[in-house]
Formats: sequence, structure tokens, C-alpha cells
Amino acid sequence: MSLGGDEPEPAEIGDAAGTNAAFTALLEDSAEDLYETAPCGYLSTLMDGTIAKVNTTLLDWLGLEREAVVGQVRFADLLTVGGKLYHETHFAPLLRMQGELRGIALEMKGADGSRLPVMVSSVVKHGSEGDPLLIRTTLSDASDRRAYEQELLRRREESERARAEAERARAEAEEARRQAEADRQRLADSLSVLQQSLVPSSLPAVPGLEAAVYYHTASPDRLGGDFYDLFALGDGRWAFFLGDVCGKGPQAASLTSLTRYTLRAAALHDPEPAAALATLNSVLQERYGASGDPRYCTVIFGVVQPGAEDGDITVRLASGGHPPALVLRADGTADYLPTPGGLLVGVVPEARFATAETTLAAGDTLLLYTDGLTEARTGSSRRSLFGDDALQAFAAEHAPSTPHEMIAALTGLLESFGDGLDDDTALLALGVPTAHPATDDAR
Repeated sequence: MSLGGDEPEPAEIGDAAGTNAAFTALLEDSAEDLYETAPCGYLSTLMDGTIAKVNTTLLDWLGLEREAVVGQVRFADLLTVGGKLYHETHFAPLLRMQGELRGIALEMKGADGSRLPVMVSSVVKHGSEGDPLLIRTTLSDASDRRAYEQELLRRREESERARAEAERARAEAEEARRQAEADRQRLADSLSVLQQSLVPSSLPAVPGLEAAVYYHTASPDRLGGDFYDLFALGDGRWAFFLGDVCGKGPQAASLTSLTRYTLRAAALHDPEPAAALATLNSVLQERYGASGDPRYCTVIFGVVQPGAEDGDITVRLASGGHPPALVLRADGTADYLPTPGGLLVGVVPEARFATAETTLAAGDTLLLYTDGLTEARTGSSRRSLFGDDALQAFAAEHAPSTPHEMIAALTGLLESFGDGLDDDTALLALGVPTAHPATDDAR
């Protein structure tokens, strides 16, 4: 029984002493034990590389027996072929020159043929007189580091392959784009040539009459369906027509070609405008009526006949479902020349066509157009159509105008529509000059 303060019980004193003794024993491991079981490999070699001492850790890594290593092999013999070559050509010479090398990556070979990546540090130990005696080497297991480096390398290679694939895909896409652009340009060039073959390359010079024309193709990638012509009938008479076939593309081009040549042939046989349209209607019915896929067009066909010595021109025309012609007078007025009742050409077998007649005096101009002009979308929302009233008002603002002046004004108007002009548009203007007849070819 204790007579003083709180002193530990005997049992408690014994437990503490035992723990301290065990801990002290751990700290008193021999240097040899620490060398043999160190977490890294140790070996000492003679200057020729013969192994003089090696610890158990390294032997266990390689699966070798001490008796088969010490005094029997050189350090280089424990390396892989590549490691041995590097050791002989780089490692050993540098070590002799510098006396120390640290952190050199090599590979050792195990007894079972496995490979062990290691980080090698070596230092040359000298005698009291400075002579090199032996080489002490420390080796650290670099398997985790090698795996990490290989993973980094693998990911970098994957990244490079992905980048190369992306670059190849980009190059292929660029080549495809260039090829598509070249194909589109070739197609546009071909279509342009074909489109030009469907309309006159220029208008002939007509005595006592000025003529101007303009053709706008909505898309360079598709053939348009608008057409026009001006040609001589003989006896001082000239025929003209302007129209629009249904559809776009090759079928529309075929219909346009058939329509133009039919109207030319019909006019030479019977120049009466209504008769020419009736002939065209019969041809279209015969060609397409029984196919279940009828083809039709809208067209105005007319004949101009020089008048008396005053220079007036008589115009007689017929319309097959086409927007009415506009007449701009020398007095500054502009009015439509109505042709009511005219049916689409090619829709029904027995179609009737309305005929109208007017006289053009000096300074008067007759304007024909296709519905691409009046159906152009206007306004910021592009929901409103330009319309017949706006066209008449525009013509009145520019009356009186020569055919070339009127076509120029309308060309500027069409350009102002921008993307609101999404249909082909043909314009043909015929007028009587106020002074001397124009002899230049129409634009």
C-alpha cells in the first residue's frame, strides 16, 4: 500500500517496461540485417565488375542464389542484352571518368527470364592512396515507374493517333469539299452552257424597233424554265414570245426547247398569235397528255407590224395564262394590256387563247416579264409579294423609258430584292425610238 501520492501499480510498471524493451530491440537491428533486408538492392563489385557482395533483397528480386552470383558473375551479366550493351558503352566508361553516377535506368533479367526495371546509382570507392578499389551500387525497383511511363507513353501514342486520325479526317473532308466545289462548278458551267442554248445569245436588230432583254437564273445548280425569242417572219413582220414552263431542271429544259422550236415553226406556218399558241397546245397534249404527267407553260406570243410612214408599230399578241404585258407610253403613263381568258398552254386539249392589239408610237415601250418579278418576296419578313400594282407603279415612275432604260431599272429592282428573288425571271422590252432607230444589238 502506497503512503504517498498516486504511484503506478506493479503490473502497470511491468507492462511499460516490456514495451520499451521490445521497441529498443527493434532499434538494435544489426547493420548486416539492415543491409540484407533493405527495401532496395545493394551490391559491391570489383573494378572489373565481378560481384563481391550482394544483399538478399536483390537476390530475391532476381530469384538467384548467393553462391551462384558472388565471385561468379559480373554486374553486367545480370542485365538484359540492351542493358548490358548500354552498361559497357556508356555506364561503365562514365563511372570510371566521373567516379559516380546516379538515377540511371536499366533492366535486369531474373532467373525465370523476367525483366526488372531498376534505377541504378553507383559510386567508386578509393583506397587511402586514391586507387579505385570497388564499386558500390544501389538499385531501386522501378516497376511502378516503368508502368507509369509506359501508360503515359501509351496515352501519348493514342493521343497522337487520334490527332493524326482527326487531321486525316480533316484533310479528307477538305479534299471532299474541294472536290464537291469543283463538281458543283463543273455542273454550274455545264448548266450555264445548256441554259444559254435555250435562249438566244443576242436579239436581232429590228428596223424601226428597239429591243432589250434580261434573264435572271435563281440557282446556278438548276436549269431555269423561262424563255424568250425575237425572230423575223418576212414582209417586215417580226414575232416575239416570252414564257415560263412548269418545273425546273432537265425536264423543264426539255419542255423549254420543245416550246421554243414549236412556236418558231408555228409562226412561220401561221403568224396569227392565237393560232401559234393553239399549235403549241396540241403538241404538248400529244407529247405529254397521255402520260399522266402533263406538262404546261404560260406564254405571250406576239407579232409586230410596221405601220405607215409615221413610224408607229402595230402589236398583236395572245396570252396563254401569262401575266399581262405592260405598255409605257410617251406621255408618262403605264397600263396593262389585258388578255383575259387565256388558259395555260398544254393543260386541256381544246384551249382558247385571248388576243389583244395595241399600237406603239414613238417613245412607247412594251414590257413582257415572267412571274418571278411580281412574285418576288419583299419586306423584312419576306412574306409580302411585290405584286402587279407595285410593278405598274414602278413602270409609271420610269415612264417614258426606252427598252434599255426600262430593263436597266428593272435589273436594279431585281437586285434590290436580294434573297427574296427565288425564281427565274425573264424580261423583254420592245419600243419605238423617239429619234433614229437603234441598231445596236440588245444586251
